[in-house]
Amino acid sequence: MTRPFSLSRHLQTTWAKLAEPTLVRRSVVSVLLAFVLVWAVLLAYIFVTYKHAIANDPGLQKYGDALLVSLQNIADPGQAAAAIASTEAWTYIRRRQGGVFPGKTLHALSDAAGQPVYTSPELKDLTLPSAQPTAVGVIIETSAGGSVYRIYTGRNARWALQVFEPKRTDSAFLAYNGRFILPYLLLAMPFVLLPVWLSVRNGLRPLQRLARLIAQRGKDDLQPVGFNARHRELKPLEQSLDHLFTQLRQKVERERAFVQDAAHEIRTPLAVITAQAHVMARSPSEEERTQAQAHLEQAIARTSHLAQQLLDLAALDDAQRPAPRDLDVAQWLRGALAQAVPDAMSRHIELSLDAPDTLPARLDQPAFESIAHNLIDNALRYTPNGGNVEVALRREGVALHLSVQDDGPGIPATEQQQVFERFYRGTGHASNGSGLGLAIVRQAVLRMGGQVQIGAGLNGRGVGFFVSIPLPHSA
Repeated sequence: MTRPFSLSRHLQTTWAKLAEPTLVRRSVVSVLLAFVLVWAVLLAYIFVTYKHAIANDPGLQKYGDALLVSLQNIADPGQAAAAIASTEAWTYIRRRQGGVFPGKTLHALSDAAGQPVYTSPELKDLTLPSAQPTAVGVIIETSAGGSVYRIYTGRNARWALQVFEPKRTDSAFLAYNGRFILPYLLLAMPFVLLPVWLSVRNGLRPLQRLARLIAQRGKDDLQPVGFNARHRELKPLEQSLDHLFTQLRQKVERERAFVQDAAHEIRTPLAVITAQAHVMARSPSEEERTQAQAHLEQAIARTSHLAQQLLDLAALDDAQRPAPRDLDVAQWLRGALAQAVPDAMSRHIELSLDAPDTLPARLDQPAFESIAHNLIDNALRYTPNGGNVEVALRREGVALHLSVQDDGPGIPATEQQQVFERFYRGTGHASNGSGLGLAIVRQAVLRMGGQVQIGAGLNGRGVGFFVSIPLPHSA
């Protein structure tokens, strides 16, 4: 009972394999199409040559002139008529034997006085134009009886001759020559297809070995392919694969280190939360419980801030980037600074903005928001009470420039290249911040194709961060 089903399934599998596109089949089909193209080009060339020959070929002219020369020594009209009739019959036999030219060549012979001597019987059934041309030495065309005839007109001292030669239609010419060329191409086809098939099949073997080598790799193996391609065409593929594996390996290592660092960083505030919650639940002292609650709220806030920054950093690492959006950067930046004003006022920090009234631009808004929020937060976090933070925004050409400067303790020159690393905290700031703010800034700037630099802060003190972001030309 299961055999018909198995056979049907086998046939379906076989048909799927046969229908699957292959490079060998593609190459063979390309050669076949090339043969068709060659056939069409040859046929077109023969047709153009034929049309040119029809316009300029003296064949009919030579035939008529030769026939007149052969008649010039015949004075008897009967003999002349017999000669024309015999020539006409012989010509018709030759045309039929060749099988190329259609119809029958017809003749009309008159003497010098214009008296008809011989007229082909078929001419009597044709309705020719009333005004037949009599120009000597000129080949003209006319339609009669559904056919096109080329007409030769010639004369000598004794006779006047007209020859009516049927003209092949273009379709008949193309059909005959198409059939004539085709056998030669069919004969040559196996001698071309077989070497092409063998060469393509042999040429794909290194690629198949590379595919097998990759298929045998473990799912966690991100080391270079190690194929050592000898063929120039395969070297870019191997190099691209090695580059891809290197990028994936680095990404996995970064993510592993990121997870480890994140777990380490979040362990401390969680431990504080656990300890303070235990104090709040067990301590008999109201003062200790109040102090524990304050520490608990601080630890929760720090954990929330750290979690949000981890999410922001993960979003910036994502390869899927949002489409640029139109944004009035100056107005948005004023709103961001307004949110920071309460914190600045509580610590008597003067927060100022130097920006135009409006500055429209098309950019990656989430990335720009991450840059501005983290730079402002970083400046307020490390600026001492009573200090100053100055934010500046301007556009120069197709670049947007954002700077955040303060007059705080600054960053030692030896640490300025490290502050953008994840979870790095400068000297003297071990308990302040998560160490992710400037890492988020660098990642966001890189995603927007810009750059960020560290320089001197206000009045030569503190630190300044200077961001330059290229904008689309249409922005």
